[in-house]
Amino acid sequence: MKLLNRFLGYAILTFFAIVFLYPFVIQIANSFKTEADAAAHPLSPVPSPFTTDSVVRIFEGTGFPTWLGNSVLVAVVVTLSRVLFGSMAGYALSRLRFRGRKFLFALLIALMAVPPVVLLIPKFLVLNQLGMYDSYAALIVPLLADATGVFIMKQFFDSVPVSVEEAARIDGAGAFRTFWSVVLPMARPALIAVTILMFTGVWNEFPHTLVAVQDPGLFTLPRGLADLVSGSLGAGTQYPLKLGAALLATIPVAIIFVVFQRYFVRDAAEGADKG
Repeated sequence: MKLLNRFLGYAILTFFAIVFLYPFVIQIANSFKTEADAAAHPLSPVPSPFTTDSVVRIFEGTGFPTWLGNSVLVAVVVTLSRVLFGSMAGYALSRLRFRGRKFLFALLIALMAVPPVVLLIPKFLVLNQLGMYDSYAALIVPLLADATGVFIMKQFFDSVPVSVEEAARIDGAGAFRTFWSVVLPMARPALIAVTILMFTGVWNEFPHTLVAVQDPGLFTLPRGLADLVSGSLGAGTQYPLKLGAALLATIPVAIIFVVFQRYFVRDAAEGADKG
């Protein structure tokens, strides 16, 4: 009976794994099909014939290289900024005692509850009034800080024993030195988690680009891919080209997640063992 239950459990897990992974298999397969084969057999997991023409066309016939460069620039700058500002603000809310601290934290929670879509028009108006619209500054500056990162870091710093900081202050370290040299290295699991979340969020950010830029030379990957899907290439389904571009766009996020997740899981396990 135990063996039967285990078999049924693995069978159910395998079924849902296939259901979850099959769309990705279809995406990969269609990326290497001819347009005729993709249109005739869109759900077939085997390209017939196998071709890399769509990959060549992505780099030579679209603005993909420009979109990729813009996405890398925006994602790296914004992620580093969010991690830095989030950790500093989270530490200040967790440790520093100042007037209005509880109100600021309540405001932070309220900000996290606001749907981003309601801020699109105010964003556009502010960017336009400041003369930043349709520029790299418009893509980057409004995204430099994020309430979620501040909240995560604040909650982590709350769990750090105060005695660690008191020992550092006895040795003559100031507030910033204590934060930078003592507390922040202890926050590596939280920093990695925030890095993964922020990079993924910024890399996939689409609504903000709609109100920030209009020049195709400033498009990021989500905006450029949306332009492809909307039919900017002309006639035909163009499935291999569209799905190939989407596949290439997911590779950097997958790499970041796999690399950082390993360290995150290891550090979290070490922290649990120490606890």
